[in-house]
Amino acid sequence: MSALINVAINDHHYGAIQALTSCHLTIYPKDMIAIVGPNGGGKSTLMKLLAGLFDPTQGSVRRQNLRPQDIAYLAQRTEIDRTFPLKVEDVIAMGLWPKTGGCYRLGPQEREELLDILDKVGLKGFAKRSISQLSGGQLQRLFFGRVMAQDAKLILLDEPFTGIDQPTVNDLISLVHQWHAQGRTIIAVLHDISLVRKMFPLAALVARSLIAYGQTEHVLTPENLTMAAFNV
Repeated sequence: MSALINVAINDHHYGAIQALTSCHLTIYPKDMIAIVGPNGGGKSTLMKLLAGLFDPTQGSVRRQNLRPQDIAYLAQRTEIDRTFPLKVEDVIAMGLWPKTGGCYRLGPQEREELLDILDKVGLKGFAKRSISQLSGGQLQRLFFGRVMAQDAKLILLDEPFTGIDQPTVNDLISLVHQWHAQGRTIIAVLHDISLVRKMFPLAALVARSLIAYGQTEHVLTPENLTMAAFNV
């Protein structure tokens, strides 16, 4: 099987701060990968490099036959400005941009799809509501809806289950399973090691560099976790 992404990051800096070094891995279609490691270890930087938000200072991230619309990236909720004057339907419309050409003007078919997505993520009847009125769990449901709308081949989720209630976590985990069953490639930054072991067959342990990558049971060993200074 041909690789979907070849990662060869020798170094990445933010100014004088080294965020990531010596990170080499290959990602294949339909992989389901958890990225784990200590806080400040470069996990979110790796996700942004995979998403193509910027290029590594030294090295490369080669995406094979992936167009921008083929990649759906969900950032951490702390990076979202909830005061921005957006309605719930506006956020879903952003995910539909490959179909609408970026104008966000929805025809009858797109409007029906938008309402169906809101129903599937548990936000039926919320279309006209401001995002500032949503709880943390509802906001994350909304952003999962935007990912669903994009219908992408590669889905990148940065700490998707942090700080939300367990029923919402369970519903969102179910959506991730559905996406993977549809043949999509899933990569998620996670802190819950028990969830990673249960749900993700592959893992990348990152602590400013790639400590280990491969089958989850072989990556998340006590020795590797100690090397990464990742306390679980």
